[in-house]
Amino acid sequence: MISFYDSHLAPFTIDNQLSFSQQGSSDDGGLWVANIRNAHGTASICLQGAHLMHWHPAGQSTPVVWLSQATKLISGKSIRGGVPVCWPWFGAHATEANFPAHGFARTVPWQVVSSRTLDDGSTEMAFTLQASEDYRAQWPHDSQVSLLVNVGQTLKMALTTRNTDSTAFNITEALHTYFHISDIGHIRVTGLDNAAYMDKAAGGVRGQQTGDITFNQEFDRVYVNSSSPCVIEDAALKRRIHINKIGSQSTVVWTPWQDKADKMGDMGAGSTAQDGWRKMVCVESANALENAVTIAAGKSHTLAVEYSVHNLA
Repeated sequence: MISFYDSHLAPFTIDNQLSFSQQGSSDDGGLWVANIRNAHGTASICLQGAHLMHWHPAGQSTPVVWLSQATKLISGKSIRGGVPVCWPWFGAHATEANFPAHGFARTVPWQVVSSRTLDDGSTEMAFTLQASEDYRAQWPHDSQVSLLVNVGQTLKMALTTRNTDSTAFNITEALHTYFHISDIGHIRVTGLDNAAYMDKAAGGVRGQQTGDITFNQEFDRVYVNSSSPCVIEDAALKRRIHINKIGSQSTVVWTPWQDKADKMGDMGAGSTAQDGWRKMVCVESANALENAVTIAAGKSHTLAVEYSVHNLA
């Protein structure tokens, strides 16, 4: 029997470049995943959440986007790693404690609306968020949300929110990217010197960054009023990961460290596991705290990122 998703996704396949499969375990066979393989590398995107789970550029010894091997693909559950889409709020909801952290977009179905191969051999896919009764209960505004993904020599993602309502509304948002690194104790993040931040790990105190960011304990800071690009310097993997963004005024940098990772259950086993928390760092392009975005009726806002990798000599 051909399922709805089988028939819906068939027109978007691209021979020898883009296919779809069900992964994970559930009563309905698992979650649908887009699998991309082209001359520039490989990637996978789960249709739940339009969640990019994997990106491994050609010529790199390890992936650039990290996915925990302990994560499980389960309908309605968030995926640990990759690039979660946090929308229409980042962090806890401002007034409803029972609403999910980081919004609902990452745990609900998105629909593929287009796919194509570009002239440079990259693969482009477009997704839209599907409305539902649960969606309306948590977000009573008329809006259209789309994600455009391009997998090529670089990874490009653009999250667009269009206000189709009659009045303005506010959103906070993030592309909550987990990057694969050699070891959290041996890297640094540059580009945020002098930026103001709110330190969630220290109870919400405010401060100002001095110099590069290095790690020796839990780290969870929201840097505000900063559109600057960032770089993850990783001498052990002999590469720099460049993070460029447009339409983002906040950058979130996060590592859970040992105690918090152990309590989370899906981060891996730390330094003894290839998929453990020591092998990842989140550098998230966002609009959070005082950088919430007001979108007027009939207008739209786009948060876009581009990730590129440069090898060190």
